[in-house]
Amino acid sequence: MAGDLYKIAVPDLVSPSYFPAEAAVELGFFEREGVRAQLLLCAPVERAYAALREGEIDFVAGSAHSVLSAFPRWRGAKLLCAQSQGMYWFLVMRADLGIKRGDLEAVKGRRIGAAPWVGMGLRQLLAASGIDLDRDKVVIAPMPGSVGQINFGLAAARALEEGAIDGFWANGMGAEIAVRSGVGSLLLDVRRDGPDEAFDYTMPALAAADRLIAERPEVVEGAIRAIVAVQKALIANPERAAEVGRRLFPAEADLIVDLVRRDLPFYRPQISSRSVEGMNRFARSLGILDEEAAYEDVVATQFSRCWD
Repeated sequence: MAGDLYKIAVPDLVSPSYFPAEAAVELGFFEREGVRAQLLLCAPVERAYAALREGEIDFVAGSAHSVLSAFPRWRGAKLLCAQSQGMYWFLVMRADLGIKRGDLEAVKGRRIGAAPWVGMGLRQLLAASGIDLDRDKVVIAPMPGSVGQINFGLAAARALEEGAIDGFWANGMGAEIAVRSGVGSLLLDVRRDGPDEAFDYTMPALAAADRLIAERPEVVEGAIRAIVAVQKALIANPERAAEVGRRLFPAEADLIVDLVRRDLPFYRPQISSRSVEGMNRFARSLGILDEEAAYEDVVATQFSRCWD
């Protein structure tokens, strides 16, 4: 194991979304567990999971529900641990629209930028809130040329400033930049604003293919322990995030400590049965899952002892 290099794909690099995985590599937590790891940007998230399926990478640090993009019915891959709890995207609208936080009625007739598998969360959230996309003329789609960029949220913030969209649904970094610049205003932070059922639509997770789980369980265990250790380290000292930011995205490094500190209440590695049940209901409602899936079909339960 010591000589092998394991590749971890992240679909968003300049973001708090998958920061625990990034920090675990950059701060040496994987190495301490005996796992040589390398971060690779692979966007959008469905491309990352396709690379996992093809054996081009070893782990994906991405949205949990998006495993289904490459592994139908959860067959062939498993979630290993949560990087943090709950659906973690933000809905930001143009500030000049004067929309109040939580007023979802205000999305009617608006064009909202969102990456394809990320946008699924917003579509279902709006449906659960009584918004019919066709009837209410809500367009949710990527901005031209935005998919596959280093960070969708940053591209969305620029598009918002240019007036190409009325709002966007994306990661915390893009949201923070838009709000701090005065271009955008926060309409919804699902973790804090609800609706309650949307919290369990997805989460940022670490996933691996079944073949790695079967063939190199010690590597998988080391990877989980690295995530758990970095979560504890960042809770103890959020300032350590700055070091990672300076290495990976120096232009936005000043923001990452605040964003990580904001996310700390959700830094828990456990994947509960409630989370899996909620995610599977979400997936079935969208048609990306066509049958019931047991907890053991979704989560590599043999490693749950590593969460403590």
